[in-house]
This record gives sequence, structure tokens and C-alpha cells, in this order.
Amino acid sequence: MGPDELPEAAAAAGAAAGDEAAPFSFSIWPPTQRTRDAVVRRLVDTLAGDTLLCKRYGAVPAADAEPAARAIEAEAFDAAAVAGGAAASVEEGIEALQLYSKEVSRRLLDFVKSRSAAAKAEPPSEAPPAVKEETSEA
Repeated sequence: MGPDELPEAAAAAGAAAGDEAAPFSFSIWPPTQRTRDAVVRRLVDTLAGDTLLCKRYGAVPAADAEPAARAIEAEAFDAAAVAGGAAASVEEGIEALQLYSKEVSRRLLDFVKSRSAAAKAEPPSEAPPAVKEETSEA
């Protein structure tokens, strides 16, 4: 439907409803799949891109960033869904969405910190072995 067709569609809908004002329904929680996918894309950009988080904790390879981002988003969504449930009002939906946002941020930070700590803990495998200098005592 093009922008020129919108007034005609609205007029047709109003005529079909008997020109009564239809109640407007607005739901902020749960987010649409499109919104959740956008969150995942943003997480991938944050994990693998040139961000302050990457500079501090190290960038995540693109191959690892996508599954990690999906897991972070899914865990955050599940945590918010349990706490927020089926939001009965817009206010409850906003609270659930805020919790979801905080959970995404917290889990993202936990992920990069744990990955950084693990990288620091394991010895570098590609470092050349230490060369001992031979001394000749004759």
C-alpha cells in the first residue's frame, strides 16, 4: 500500500466500523521479532566492531559474535518474560522492557568480561619457545 492509499484505506475502515472511534491498542511488551532481531544485530556490532567495549576487553571474532549475541538476547528475553509475564498495562510493559534492556546490558558485559578473563588465564599457544643462550666455559 502506497502513501497515497492511506487516506482511502482509513476512510474505508471508518465506514466499515460505522464511523465509531475504534479503541487504540498499544502493546510495548513483548517486543516483536523484528525488534529482537535488531537487538541481536546491534549486539553483534558491539561485540565485533570498533567499540570501547572491544578496546577494553577485546573484540569477538565475527563467527563467535552472532551465536553469542543470540544467546545473550534470548537469555535476557527469558529473564524479562519470567519477571514481566504478560504485561496487563502499558506501565507493566515498560517495566518489562526496561528489565529486558538491563538484562541485555548486564549479560553482554558479563560475557565480554568472562571471555577476557579466560583469554588472560590461558597461556599463549603461539608464542615461540624461550631460547636459552649457551655459554661456553672452556
